[in-house]
Amino acid sequence: MSLVPMKDLLIRGEEKGYGVGAFSVADMEMILGAVKAAEELNVPMILQIAQVRLPFSPLDKIAPMMIAAAENAKVPVGVHFDHGLDKEMIKEALDLGFTSVMIDASKLPISENIKITAEVKKLAERYGASVEAEVGQLGVSEDGSGDCSKIHSDPKEVKLLYEETGVDAIALSIGNQHGFYKAAPKLNFEILEEANSLVPVPLVLHGGSGISDEDFRKCISKGITKINVATATFSAVKEAAAFYLKNEKTDYFSMSDAMTNAAYENIKRHMQVFSMDKQF
Repeated sequence: MSLVPMKDLLIRGEEKGYGVGAFSVADMEMILGAVKAAEELNVPMILQIAQVRLPFSPLDKIAPMMIAAAENAKVPVGVHFDHGLDKEMIKEALDLGFTSVMIDASKLPISENIKITAEVKKLAERYGASVEAEVGQLGVSEDGSGDCSKIHSDPKEVKLLYEETGVDAIALSIGNQHGFYKAAPKLNFEILEEANSLVPVPLVLHGGSGISDEDFRKCISKGITKINVATATFSAVKEAAAFYLKNEKTDYFSMSDAMTNAAYENIKRHMQVFSMDKQF
């Protein structure tokens, strides 16, 4: 189908009642596994990478792989720059061909968050790219740092940010967090429902690794359309490599296949949950 804007994927998901999986990748194996899963299930998806991952996966190296994979996929694929922290890196991602970007100014007061988000929205419009923003903070950041205290989103601030910026998607904090959960998360569906009633754009759930299938489906039914998954895939690929290296006879290419398959299996399972039994 080729490379498409995130906005198009999310609008269709919202209309049809399914969740669009946004899968963080860090290397070729994860990209290949994600595309394989999407093509096998015939579902749209988003490939993404967060700014904090760039010391390990330089943007100018991994972006061409992500974009080429999307352009040659048999299903619609968006390529997203996740948790952008500054306009310079966001512009670089747009210049490289990303079809959506996220500006994460959620740690700032809402007025400053709105100001920066509006600037990124104006920039992205020149590229025909979609923009995601965030209201409220997750207790653990994308790279695993931070404590476990949550600052839940205020639905009124979600509404204000949308009205002042016109962003295409808004991420919420409803008890979710990045990384694996030490205990089963208790999601605040009341915040989700209120926010969903106040804005016309799709909502985003970060920290998908470890949320139950039941809660995923409940979130989708109450307004979540984009669901981020990172840690579960990274962990599956790491464990596959470690298991493979225990064998007496090893070679790089067979290990690469094992890593690709681990990414494929994890991503496929999440896609099956997010699809909500819809036909594509």
